Amino acid sequence: MSKMSESELEAAYEALAQAIDAAGETHETLFLTRLALVLAHELGDVATFKKAVEMALEDLG
Repeated sequence: MSKMSESELEAAYEALAQAIDAAGETHETLFLTRLALVLAHELGDVATFKKAVEMALEDLG
């Protein structure tokens, strides 16, 4: 799997931030869950998806 460049990662961050804002506080969790499942389906690799979930949980608090 290829990695995104720093500018691509920044563009992805901006798109995500705008989508979270558009979903609104009431639907933020539902949106993020649906997004994760859509991306998991597109990725097509449950092991890589589980690794990404673990990485996202690191250092949350």
